[in-house]
Amino acid sequence: MESNKLEKIIENSPGWLSNFVVVYQKLSTENLDLLATIYHEQVVFIDPIHKVEGFSDLYQYFKNLYQNISYCDFVIDDVLWQDSQASIFWTMSYQHPKLNKGQMVTVLGTSNIKGEGDKVIYHRDYLDLGAMLYEQLPVLGKLTKWIKTNAAKSSVTKDTLPKTTVLKAMISKATTPKNTRSV
Repeated sequence: MESNKLEKIIENSPGWLSNFVVVYQKLSTENLDLLATIYHEQVVFIDPIHKVEGFSDLYQYFKNLYQNISYCDFVIDDVLWQDSQASIFWTMSYQHPKLNKGQMVTVLGTSNIKGEGDKVIYHRDYLDLGAMLYEQLPVLGKLTKWIKTNAAKSSVTKDTLPKTTVLKAMISKATTPKNTRSV
């Protein structure tokens, strides 16, 4: 996102949102204490792996996440907000010695956040966990990439079946009683 556009969004947004954007763009292993400036004590944080409730558990979760990475950077690509809710579109780049042969990994994601007072009380991340983690592992990575590639090439879809077959299957399913008993 253009720097000027993001600055304008931050300038016109509620304090909890502008603080969140600023902190995430400079968050690192050396300044995890900044999390206390943006998250409510009773925050609920959800990502594809965990659900964490309460700031102290969230802080520990981040501390564990950042423990083994050698680099992590968030770039906020766009922000949409209304009242006390926002969607944040971001690009995360990180480096972990045991993932992707120690090379940089880039993941696109979206966060749905809700503010209460001057802090974030709810944060849910949506991202491709395969791209972030599974594809970066030696054996599982190849399998995950193979599944993604071959799932996209599936030759049997409802469009390739004769319409009468699809229609018959739908009618059969709709008219078959769920609990049938033999007499």
